[in-house]
Amino acid sequence: MPFLAFLRANAPYLFAGFLLSFLSGFGQTYFISVFAAEIRETNGLTHGQWGTLYAACTMTSAFLMLWSGSFTDRFRVRHLGTAVMAALTLACLLMATGPTGWLLPLAIFALRLFGQGMMVQTAGVAMSRWFVASRGRALAIAALGFSVGEVVMPLGFVALKSLWHWQTLWLVAAAVIAASIPLMWRLLRLERTPQSIAAENDAPGMGNRHWTRADMLRHPLFWCVLPALVGPPCFITAFFFQQVHLAEVKGWTHLSLVATFPAFTAASVTAMFAGGWALDRWGTARLMPVYVLPLAVFFAIFPLIDNVGTTFFAIAIMGLSSGAQLTIPMAFWAEFYGTRHIGAIRATIGAAMVLATAIGPALSGRLIDAGHDLPEQMPYYAAWFIAATVILTLGIRGAARDLPAR
Repeated sequence: MPFLAFLRANAPYLFAGFLLSFLSGFGQTYFISVFAAEIRETNGLTHGQWGTLYAACTMTSAFLMLWSGSFTDRFRVRHLGTAVMAALTLACLLMATGPTGWLLPLAIFALRLFGQGMMVQTAGVAMSRWFVASRGRALAIAALGFSVGEVVMPLGFVALKSLWHWQTLWLVAAAVIAASIPLMWRLLRLERTPQSIAAENDAPGMGNRHWTRADMLRHPLFWCVLPALVGPPCFITAFFFQQVHLAEVKGWTHLSLVATFPAFTAASVTAMFAGGWALDRWGTARLMPVYVLPLAVFFAIFPLIDNVGTTFFAIAIMGLSSGAQLTIPMAFWAEFYGTRHIGAIRATIGAAMVLATAIGPALSGRLIDAGHDLPEQMPYYAAWFIAATVILTLGIRGAARDLPAR
């Protein structure tokens, strides 16, 4: 189907996926970290203490995702998505109070669970289940919401901080999410249940079977994919989480660093749509082994950059892997393990990725407190991605032979 005809025929479902992806930004690190200085000052936290608290909240949300993520196998996106949006609205309202003491970890936990966790899970599973032959295009269009959020939210809210108090901006975030709930309800008024979709559009994986979560965990391919899977959320999150520190170390203003983020987004969008087109043409087996290599390049060269203008080009390289991460791995699980239990499988993957986003800030924060600034850590991040690529290549080479003919 031509692209514009595909958009017209599936507009409500595609826009619902886009909206969930965009709104997840309010629980993503790139948004929360905009307020890192204010949160640390209000609570008297060091970089390491803030990173550890953030990691603990994120880890807790990751473990809960193992249970809550499987709701996508049972409930309509119309019902589950709007419930998650309502919960994220409440989390933003709690942040607007300037929480201290035990209320701060509660607020961060809720933002991470309902924003980064369940919003992303719901959008990804919906696209993987609603679309089969055009899964790559659908995932790319939905994932465009992440990219728009990455540009609009940090740049917009950093600029607004000079006009409004930081707590007021969290009220703005809550209002945006709450206003989107009726729209989501309207878009998906004709949505079917996950069970009925699965019955009509079953697509088996390796060995022409549908793998359960337990089957997947016992198969060696999962463990070969895991290092490449968790690397981007871990180390990209560390980069964005420590953006205030990074600007200080480089001698740049925070706003000048944030102004380079659109280059990241532009490259991410390009990689997203290129990856979606390539997925529908060649499948994930050929694409998975190479999609994290740009991150190895980025983390190897960024410590050498002194001019903020050059950062536009470097951060675009990071964006290539980020965009590919939003389409290629999403489709990989459905292609290799089947769609019948994709909600439970994606919940496990989502939990691992959320856990990785907890490790990045905690690890980088502790190392900063120990006297190792973020640029000094980056060559080790690059080495991780090189090793992960080798392991992933070896794992997929054997497993791809068991894929059913399409």
